[in-house]
Amino acid sequence: MSVASDETERLRRWRMVLGGDQADGTGHQLTGQDAAMDGALSALYGGGAPGQGKPETRGARTAGLGASAPSVARWLGDIRTYFPSSVVQVMQRDAIDRLGLSALLLEPEMLEAVEADVHLVGTLLSLNEAMPETTKETARAVVRKVVEDLEKRLATRTRATLTGALDRSARVTRPRHHDIDWNRTIAANLKHYLPEYRTVVPERLIGYGRASQAVKKEVVLCIDQSGSMAASVVYASVFGAVLASMRSIRTRLVVFDTAVADLTDQLDDPVDVLFGTQLGGGTDINRALAYCQSQITRPAETVVVLISDLYEGGIRDEMLKRVAAMKASGVQFVTLLALSDEGAPAYDREHAAALAALGAPAFACTPDLFPDVMAAALEKRPLPIPDAGA
Repeated sequence: MSVASDETERLRRWRMVLGGDQADGTGHQLTGQDAAMDGALSALYGGGAPGQGKPETRGARTAGLGASAPSVARWLGDIRTYFPSSVVQVMQRDAIDRLGLSALLLEPEMLEAVEADVHLVGTLLSLNEAMPETTKETARAVVRKVVEDLEKRLATRTRATLTGALDRSARVTRPRHHDIDWNRTIAANLKHYLPEYRTVVPERLIGYGRASQAVKKEVVLCIDQSGSMAASVVYASVFGAVLASMRSIRTRLVVFDTAVADLTDQLDDPVDVLFGTQLGGGTDINRALAYCQSQITRPAETVVVLISDLYEGGIRDEMLKRVAAMKASGVQFVTLLALSDEGAPAYDREHAAALAALGAPAFACTPDLFPDVMAAALEKRPLPIPDAGA
């Protein structure tokens, strides 16, 4: 490439970065696809309305919002043409936040044009009550697509990890002869090898857990459905459905704001669970934990997972006493500030510190880490808390 070509490419890139204001200093004019990409970016980040103006002219930063379903739909088509899916999802999220386009998502044509992801599902759920009947079926189809994609990504590893944890917790140390796991028994007793007899004396026998359809563990997912927890609600609903599909785990799913709703009977379809939530409103963690506590019948075999940013609107001291009582009875208590890929949100640090003092440290958890966290809780071993945890 010649020096002139290098300089042109450099100016082109700076022009795309700087956005074309008169002060950008490049003097470079965009054409063709570059101009179209710049127009799509300008509509969102420069103050223009998505889809407004021709590619060559809509780089101007002075246009008003002027959003309408047709223009926004065209803009959505543009960005899907010019940018990869991950970038499209970020731009859609910014458009909803910056340009106030939530109301347009109530129109079926708009929903059919968007790139669906977890954050879009959260937005749709927050609009659920305002959604007209003509839009609800389209919205459910969008949500179902995202949920099915998440299940494909997360279900196999979750089941494998938790099945392993359940099997390990089921091993017995006084097995009958036909239940002995000889490979593990020999490995555990190698120090008792008698060379003169060329044999191992098995002082400690390790047996297989008996295969059983009986419930071995109980899991209660207690999910804060305040608006800031939207992504966590989506992921928790998917994991709840996966856990409910495992016969050896009895799963209960409870969502709460200032009221408490038990959605356990809908766990066979996480889409029904999601549309049974109501994002937004206040928070009463104590009331939710009181309900969860009332449902526990086998505390030593129960894991309670509270997913919340811990901004308690209820009775703080009662909440902490309830957690302490559950732990004292043998319940494994896990506190997740978020179950999402974004890390910890804003959260109540005083409450997090108080829970940590009770032996229930609060931390953010990614969906990929969640199976390992649950496996550790089921086996009653230390949780794999990320370095960035609270």
